[in-house]
Amino acid sequence: MVLGKVKSLTISFDCLSDSNIPVYSSGDTVSGRISLEITGEIRVKSLKIHARGRAKVRWTESRNAGSNTAYTQNYTEEVEYFNHKDVLVGHERDDDNSEEGLHTIHSGRHEYAFSFELPQIPLATSFEGRHGSVRYWVKAELHRPWLLPVKLKKEFTVFEHIDINTPSLLSPQAGTKEKTLCCWLCTSGPISLSAKIERKGYTPGESIQIFAEIENCSSRMVVPKATIYQTQAFYAKGKMKEVKQLVANLRGESLSSGKTETWNGKQLKIPPVSPSILDCSIIRVEYSLMV
Repeated sequence: MVLGKVKSLTISFDCLSDSNIPVYSSGDTVSGRISLEITGEIRVKSLKIHARGRAKVRWTESRNAGSNTAYTQNYTEEVEYFNHKDVLVGHERDDDNSEEGLHTIHSGRHEYAFSFELPQIPLATSFEGRHGSVRYWVKAELHRPWLLPVKLKKEFTVFEHIDINTPSLLSPQAGTKEKTLCCWLCTSGPISLSAKIERKGYTPGESIQIFAEIENCSSRMVVPKATIYQTQAFYAKGKMKEVKQLVANLRGESLSSGKTETWNGKQLKIPPVSPSILDCSIIRVEYSLMV
């Protein structure tokens, strides 16, 4: 008797987006196919799928416990959004190598459809950060007697829409600040700034129109700048780890002493970045504009 071989095992999704990238939101049905190509004939116990959605954080910190003693403290935390299992061929149990209940699959290419529904709860958008991630995936497992299982995992994207047309995100944002520069014991005069943007909520690809007035009453040359920062915050065991990084910036003209510069809608374009994450208990991603 000649045993067949598994030539390939693939996972494909029925895409919902125009870009043919599988993107879903809470409440959507995730569907697709497991494709199995074999040469010859094989006997299988089961073909299963396992779908999961999970947020996970992890980082380490070094601690001193005395003059010559140090140790490493690990911080980890998880939030599971869903955990779905389904048997496409065969039976649930794979813990024995008996010949009972085996299914014969003949040579060729075979497709098995799968489908499951994402829960109707706020799901964090897929994210890869410095100390944590939000991931969603489907794993296929082919089990045969006396052989190691064949496994394949493929991720899909979840995008939680944030309605930027709510009153709180449509409201203008404004601020005023004055700063006095010092050099040793001497002050060089104040720099005053007032800035305003039309609303609080934006999407990648949009440009933020900045209205500002910068007055340099100091004795130094100053350069006005506007910067978008992304702040990633990770939470575990009552601790918080924060990462702040620059996303986009612009510079105005150098401003000599006694001069004033006015920005009448100076534009700062938002690059392709991951959306804010506001509903996850262990990962938070926010954006801020500093002028």
